[in-house]
Amino acid sequence: MLVGGYLGAVLIGALIGLLGRLVLPGRQRIGVFATFVIGVGAAVLGTVVARWVDIADDAPVRLWVLRWDWIVLALQVGFAVVGVAAANALTFTRLAGGDEEHRRRSARGKARS
Repeated sequence: MLVGGYLGAVLIGALIGLLGRLVLPGRQRIGVFATFVIGVGAAVLGTVVARWVDIADDAPVRLWVLRWDWIVLALQVGFAVVGVAAANALTFTRLAGGDEEHRRRSARGKARS
């Protein structure tokens, strides 16, 4: 793979991660770097699975010099959604999650005692 291929993979991975965050409803509490890593991983995993199942070139689209496949793109975004959801579930805690109702109740209970 040439340098342009790696650069393209990184840019496509960032785009896939962003699309995965946009598709997943609600607020995600993961950073930009985690989104980028998940996107690159999802892009690679989606491409490998598409080639393994032999659906890599079933719906190609060409626009100027760009070429992509809708089925592979859907697989990649699906993997990115799963990755973003898993990362969000792993990083969500009561302290970081802002469980305001729990904190308000416990603060009121202490004030009354």
